Amino acid sequence: MTVNPLPRFNLAQYASEWFGNPRRDVLAGIVVALALIPEAIAFSIIAGVDPQVGLYASFIIAMVTAFIGGRPGMISAATGAMALLMTGIVKDHGLPYLFAATVLTGVIQVIFGWARLARYLKFVPRSVMVGFVNALAILIFMAQLPQFAGANWQMYAMVAAGLAIIYLLPRVFRALPSALVAIVVLTVVAVVTGADVKTVGDMGRLPTALPPFQFPQVPLTLETLRIIAPLSLTLALVGLLESLLTAQLIDERTDTTSDKNRESRGQGVANVVTGLFGGMAGCAMIGQSMINVTNGGRGRLSTFVAGLGLLILILVLQPLLIRIPMAALVAVMIVVSISTFDWGSLRTLTVFPKGETVVMLATVGVTVFTHDLSLGVLVGVVLSALFFARKISQLSAVTSTDDAGGTRTYRVQGQLFFVSTHDFLHQFDFTPGVARVIIDLTDAHFWDGSAVGALDKVMLKFMRQGTPVTLIGLNEASATLIGRLATYDKPGALERVSTH
Repeated sequence: MTVNPLPRFNLAQYASEWFGNPRRDVLAGIVVALALIPEAIAFSIIAGVDPQVGLYASFIIAMVTAFIGGRPGMISAATGAMALLMTGIVKDHGLPYLFAATVLTGVIQVIFGWARLARYLKFVPRSVMVGFVNALAILIFMAQLPQFAGANWQMYAMVAAGLAIIYLLPRVFRALPSALVAIVVLTVVAVVTGADVKTVGDMGRLPTALPPFQFPQVPLTLETLRIIAPLSLTLALVGLLESLLTAQLIDERTDTTSDKNRESRGQGVANVVTGLFGGMAGCAMIGQSMINVTNGGRGRLSTFVAGLGLLILILVLQPLLIRIPMAALVAVMIVVSISTFDWGSLRTLTVFPKGETVVMLATVGVTVFTHDLSLGVLVGVVLSALFFARKISQLSAVTSTDDAGGTRTYRVQGQLFFVSTHDFLHQFDFTPGVARVIIDLTDAHFWDGSAVGALDKVMLKFMRQGTPVTLIGLNEASATLIGRLATYDKPGALERVSTH
């Protein structure tokens, strides 16, 4: 495999990515920092670890990717998709093995970025991307529903007030992000009125000190590698898939481009660092990334402020932080889910080809049902490939003409591969009575062994009944493939057929 050299570092562009939008980046980063807290705690609980593991991971990953990531303005931290994969190793082997798996996950991602494997993202069709986005929007909304379990009227009133502030305030006041204003106002109201609502402090114990550097306390043996390698590879693939698809989504929303291979390397380094400081593996977060973009965050400064702000909140401003009502953060996340969902895709359900609609709905359904983003995308890509293969196979055809001398000419058109071989075989008439057969392949192309095998069967059937058959018009690539794989022209071909 040939690996292209890394692109040259452009200092002017890098500086612009940091300081091209400072005020809005800082304000958006503060909003994201507040929204990261309940998510990081919730994902820690899913993974079966203490909340501080997710919080450490979130601010470390955000700050590292701010410096070396490839997508300015994207927020990376501990995520649900990654947390779901970690439960087994924590339960069966303990926390140190999770940290070791996190470090190895980062190493694998750095290798992926160095090998420039992000270019294969082009094989993810737009219908899968739309399904991915819509599924995430639904999952973000569903993640807020547990906050309403057993809630009183005050919770509902605060969420409604938060939604009203977020949607209506920008019509008259744009100096501050409306989401940040909603969080501050609702916190003040909750404290002054003594409202009976859940707060951030009810989510779990928060850390009170910086995480110490410590190499994972696991034996450096092949047995340890056997335990962590399968999980690390899965985490690396899921993390990169979610990160690169999120980066592509932000590219489209902001009409900008980003370096996906650099993002792969940045995610890898961030996971190595977080594993060495007691954090869990993470990746890009579409919800928080959309909060950032929606509130004007575009540069690396917004990502850095999100990470630094989270650190300051949990270590310095914890007495204030724990009094923020969950209703305020729920309102922010509901708005994010609504703005993330591609509502235009509903209008095009009856306009787009049925295959694309099925792919989009399947991606949404599988992702929402399993809560596994990678599985949903995989199902969507596989379905897209099957529909494409079926469509291409229908473009192949075989027509025949007879001349006065008893020669029948079959003209084959289209792409011949494993899907089209069945129809190809049934286009030939093997009834005796023609003096000679010519198969004209001028307008055909053979792609795989299945197509060559089908041609073998046709040739051997004619040869076995004593009908002379000739191939003409093969292009160079098809001729090479047939020459390597076909058996009809090999010594003893007829004898082998007759013994079956």
